Amino acid sequence: MEENVQIAFVLTILAGLATGIGSLIAFFVKEKSTKLLTFAMGFAAGVMLYVSFVEILPEAIRELTDAYNGDKKTSTCYGVLSFFIGMLIVGIIDKLIPSAENPHEFANTQLKKIESKGEDTLDKGNPQKLMRVGILTALALAIHNFPEGIATFIAALDDPALGITIAVAIAIHNIPEGIAVSMPIFFATGDRKKAFIYSFLSGVVEPLGAILVYFILMPFITPALMGFLLAGVAGVMVFISLDQLLPAAEEYGEHHLSIYGVVLGMSIMALSLILMM
Repeated sequence: MEENVQIAFVLTILAGLATGIGSLIAFFVKEKSTKLLTFAMGFAAGVMLYVSFVEILPEAIRELTDAYNGDKKTSTCYGVLSFFIGMLIVGIIDKLIPSAENPHEFANTQLKKIESKGEDTLDKGNPQKLMRVGILTALALAIHNFPEGIATFIAALDDPALGITIAVAIAIHNIPEGIAVSMPIFFATGDRKKAFIYSFLSGVVEPLGAILVYFILMPFITPALMGFLLAGVAGVMVFISLDQLLPAAEEYGEHHLSIYGVVLGMSIMALSLILMM
């Protein structure tokens, strides 16, 4: 497990810094780009859902079964409980952030405006208010990224190949969040560089989650703890997919396009897992 630490850190950093890509896209996005983004978010959701239920949760239960001397029933109960605790933690974080400053709510609204009317229709009349929204969104995004960083790190620590898959899916998921941070700051200041920096920094929190795990939990990681953590990671992935990625399809009016992405994401994930056997 120790030999995977460096890989896990690198993957977590790359996933977190994908918010910077969203910052760049925000200034050039067109109608076709939003359709592609919708498809990509569906694809990421498909990967996350499939890998959570088919790979991560079963692996967590196997780890717990080994830890509890083959007691399948107890291990399954603990795994399922940890799965829902993971969902609950992200749900609480999401609930505590007002919708006006929630990066997922704001990103959906901004992308709809860009797609239908163009950048110039966004409200530029109150720079101070826009700047406040941008800063609060960056803080909210940082809070959201923390458990995502832990999820990527733990998965990569247990299985680097699985970590790569999750890191890519989270990176795709982070792109619209980068848009949510950069758009209000850009229109408040007119400074593309400043907008990019704030977006970039909001993604840095994701590696902090990995650092927390490494310095606090690593000395205590046992098969049982790894099982609990993996099951929680599966819950985090499922909640992100159901609460953040798939609802965006309804916001953009591209429901079927997103579902096509989900199916393709699941198919590719299933094929990759078969090929790795």
